[in-house]
Amino acid sequence: MTSLLPHHDGSPLHVSNAAPALGEVVRVRLRVPAGYGPLAAVRTRSNPDHEPEWTDAVLLGASDGWEWWEAPVTVRNPRHGYRWVLLHGDGRVEWLNQTGLHGIETLDAEDFALVATPAPPEWLHHAVMYQVFPDRFARSAAADDRPAPDWAMPAAWDEPVNPVVPARSQQFYGGDLDGITERLDHLVALGVDLLYLTPIFPAASNHRYDASSFDRVDELLGGDEAYLRLIEAAHARGIRVIGDLTSNHSGDRHEWFRAAFGHPGAPEQEFYYFTNDDNTAYESWLGHATLPKFDWSSQELRRRFVEAPDSVVARWLQPPYAIDGWRIDVANMTGRLGAVDLNAEVRDLLRRRVFEINPDAILLGESTNDAASDLQGDGWHGAMTYPSFTRPVWGWLSEPTHDPYVAWDGSTQTEPWFFTQPIGGIPRYTARQFVDAVVRFTAGIPWRVRLGNMQPLDTHDTGRFATNAAPGTVPVAAGLMMTLPGLPVVFAGDEFGLVGVDGEASRTPIPWGTESSPEVADRLALYRDLVALRRGHETLSTGGLRWVHVDDDTVVFVRESADETLLVLASKGDADAVVPAGALPGAAAAEAVYGDATLAVGDDGSVLLSADGPAFAVWALPGVAVPGA
Repeated sequence: MTSLLPHHDGSPLHVSNAAPALGEVVRVRLRVPAGYGPLAAVRTRSNPDHEPEWTDAVLLGASDGWEWWEAPVTVRNPRHGYRWVLLHGDGRVEWLNQTGLHGIETLDAEDFALVATPAPPEWLHHAVMYQVFPDRFARSAAADDRPAPDWAMPAAWDEPVNPVVPARSQQFYGGDLDGITERLDHLVALGVDLLYLTPIFPAASNHRYDASSFDRVDELLGGDEAYLRLIEAAHARGIRVIGDLTSNHSGDRHEWFRAAFGHPGAPEQEFYYFTNDDNTAYESWLGHATLPKFDWSSQELRRRFVEAPDSVVARWLQPPYAIDGWRIDVANMTGRLGAVDLNAEVRDLLRRRVFEINPDAILLGESTNDAASDLQGDGWHGAMTYPSFTRPVWGWLSEPTHDPYVAWDGSTQTEPWFFTQPIGGIPRYTARQFVDAVVRFTAGIPWRVRLGNMQPLDTHDTGRFATNAAPGTVPVAAGLMMTLPGLPVVFAGDEFGLVGVDGEASRTPIPWGTESSPEVADRLALYRDLVALRRGHETLSTGGLRWVHVDDDTVVFVRESADETLLVLASKGDADAVVPAGALPGAAAAEAVYGDATLAVGDDGSVLLSADGPAFAVWALPGVAVPGA
């Protein structure tokens, strides 16, 4: 059983304005269980300009077994952190921040935080993303008339993926943009409304992260015209489209790089880190010579990439293409090399330019590990990041096998792949450790930014979760993806039940025509139902989060708003969870909306949740009443 404790988060129940301007006063609210005190005082402690500032809270009143306190916080910095301080009548002091309640002082980095930069568009928080790797999604008839390029190793659509270099980057299935357009009704039926395409620029690989130009679409995909057809068709169906852009590097065939390579004094020389006088040695991404690294100290690079009216960033955001935003590849390394760190400058530059061109566009950055220092609201609206959800859910809900598989270099690997970490395979987490990891890796991120973080089970860079999922846990994992705060991401093929041991094997061509087979039909129905659950309840997009029960096998939490509370149970084994009295006001009126589990209210007001595991279930409860609201 989880104790009933004071609670605050960044949702509208607790914060009067999530998009304040500098100097604006925001009203923040704390809820305290009745009888938790007596409290002598409740205060906020901020740290503007690294000097503490205190405000006193006033008691608004009580509702449904909670006392509500409110305090004013003046937003003095673009990222303004604050925490709660509870002074008990017996002299004890408690501190509440994003990691929870503490008896000693806490870190500024884990404070709640208000962000005073322009907010992302509201639609971001309501979207469900669908990720497509263009070479592997669908081929149109036109693709048959295009000869394979010199770098490619052509493969039939039903041929297995070859993970070994050079096939790893050169195996070519020929999926194209018109093929995606022809399959948009699949996305509509699935219920997703945001399409993310990995790069579509010309390159010398199947993944296209080694662009040879940013000014045109790869003719192998159908060229500029096919891209425009896809965008217009998607928009007509209510589906937004974002692109994928490499701000850290270009390809070694890129026109800028070719102009500078071996040509000392060329204007483009300053775009890269050449390390000899002949401009033939250079810095690259992780030592890959095909991916020369950009030097963002170059003002001309900034102009051509971001600032100019016809810059790379601007060209595709503007009509006629008018894409709806960018996902920035290797955002964590952009502008960083040894003693040089221009990352904050670059992400701010990108954010300002995107907002200037289209305030309704989004900007997401890839930061695959601890992303907190780069996710303070000064740049990315959110991130493709793994330790705050993806890796913990793998650790908890996997049942790792040790079947050998062939790695990129042709070697036989005997441990399951786990995000390239050499730790002996997939760790074994309890449900408690899952929650601990989610809390740890979101504690340093402002709530508003957390809502924009991509929350996938897997992507084109990872193995597929289903490969090592414990029996019956795919619905649990997918359910958590749709109900925890963040941007749900369906990697194309997950809804077909595809598997893959690592980030190459997961890039499997979609098996069109199998939709009516029993296993695929069941998986498609699961994803359709879960996407409908997410999109059918506003609370799952912007509502608060409160954990109400955690044990080794089961987690129970609520997503809360003034209009509705959704109670979520997720369990790897059989569930028998007791939620303390007062934690779930209105539980007697709960209505089951998803899953197979039972809810019973005890005579003492506690709530018993039971299910045969693995289990994922959701109930709707009345919204939360705030005194005086």
